[in-house]
Amino acid sequence: MREHLRLSLSEIERLAFDALLSAGFSAAQAGAIADNVTAAERDGCTSHGLYRIPFYLGALANQRCDPQAVPELIVNERAVVHVDAGSGFCPLALRTGLPALTETARRHGIAALAIRRTYNIAALWPEVEQLAASGLVAFAFTGSNASVAPAGGTRPLYGTNPMAFGFPRDGPVPFVFDQASSACARGEIELRRRDGRRLEPGWAIDADGWPTEDPAAALDGAQLPFGGHKGAALALMVELLAGALIGELFSVESSERDVHGIGAPFGGEFLIAIDPGACAAPGQSAIHTARAEQLFERVLAQPGTRLPSARRHAARERHRADGVPVDAELVGRLRARAGSRSGIGKAT
Repeated sequence: MREHLRLSLSEIERLAFDALLSAGFSAAQAGAIADNVTAAERDGCTSHGLYRIPFYLGALANQRCDPQAVPELIVNERAVVHVDAGSGFCPLALRTGLPALTETARRHGIAALAIRRTYNIAALWPEVEQLAASGLVAFAFTGSNASVAPAGGTRPLYGTNPMAFGFPRDGPVPFVFDQASSACARGEIELRRRDGRRLEPGWAIDADGWPTEDPAAALDGAQLPFGGHKGAALALMVELLAGALIGELFSVESSERDVHGIGAPFGGEFLIAIDPGACAAPGQSAIHTARAEQLFERVLAQPGTRLPSARRHAARERHRADGVPVDAELVGRLRARAGSRSGIGKAT
């Protein structure tokens, strides 16, 4: 069993920030990434937490990558906001674009944010949760490196191509889900290979197209879309929204640029934000949350059900109070990179 250290959220954020800063990231880039990684660890999303820092560091091997990039915000009278990430990383591009997206959605009733020329290794739920927490309905889409075969195919063509959705609630957290169009996230396969665990049936095929539960064989072969042709159709939709629509790379083209095999996809992210007040009938501008709660209550009335992200929110409260168990070997590598002189965390 791998040893773990229990770190506070502030220790996780500082460790990520220092490791990135020491590698040549600007303070703005490092801060935005560290905040995103810490949110993932806080919510029990291990595959997008500190585990991702080596991918950010590895991306620097590609000369196109700019860890000092300053995103450029472009806003005009239209309902689409643009951010040119300048070959930097998406967390900072989102920090740059989300306030303008929010303002534009409130002005027009609906707005979109097109982020281009960005490396995106992060989860999507933080941005839709932020938008939903401000009262907007939100969608987010992004491609990734090609790792998923189309339905009936055997060679990677699509990325895991996640999509996220957020809907406002009157309670402490909005309704949010974030899911890949593949049967599992790429990071989950990598973690299972690291930890010596088998895959679930239906997740992947090997290089010869045969079903496999071996993580190494899956990484050499192809992942499968969830639900067969239905998941494949959603993956294709994401390719069109985050690729063709905004003039960015498809997943297979991103893979071609990943000449060092780091697994850090380059391309775009596309977001949509809707002001519910602009959609309601006259005199019913705030009815959407009450109606949503009626539906949520019907879902939860059935034994064995839960709303998406319920486990993530439970992990959030637990980790805020007790800290987060993090792989000790990974912490050691990041501490060495950060040049830390003091020990953090305790073994669990």
